[in-house]
Amino acid sequence: MKIEAKEILELERDGKKIKRVIRGRFFEDFEVGEKYYHHWGRTLTQTDNVLFSTLTMNFNPIYFNDEWAKICGYKGVVINHFLVFNVVLGMSVEDLSEQALALLGYTDIKFYQPVYPGDTIYSFSEVIEKRESKSRPEAGIVTFKTTGVNQNAEIVVDYKRSVLVKRKEFFLKKEIE
Repeated sequence: MKIEAKEILELERDGKKIKRVIRGRFFEDFEVGEKYYHHWGRTLTQTDNVLFSTLTMNFNPIYFNDEWAKICGYKGVVINHFLVFNVVLGMSVEDLSEQALALLGYTDIKFYQPVYPGDTIYSFSEVIEKRESKSRPEAGIVTFKTTGVNQNAEIVVDYKRSVLVKRKEFFLKKEIE
């Protein structure tokens, strides 16, 4: 695991000196094969589940009706699959996409097993592809495979996502100007 210090730029704007903390990784900072183990983890609750399902108007009864979920073969209410996906994605942002210009897409999303209230989710990602952008010289494209696991290290979801990431030289040049 690679631990990097945050860079601090000292700039002068309108006659005042300011410090700007640069967070996140640039295109040049990623190497194919690198793995990132994202921080903390998150225990999902039934409150999270009901709120997310209601706000997204996803009224599948397995997300809020214990008896219905059991009839469908689950051991009880299931955490909304897209809540699980979004939590896993959210845990990866600090490590992977704080310097992103654009999300280019998600592919190969697979849900392997249900997550139940009280389960804790962790995530990790691997850089699986990296290339310069043909149309945007100030950026490159990085593709990651991200995996979410529960507290028993069982895979619950994985997916690939491609991100258009800033190149450091262009970003720093723009900041200094």
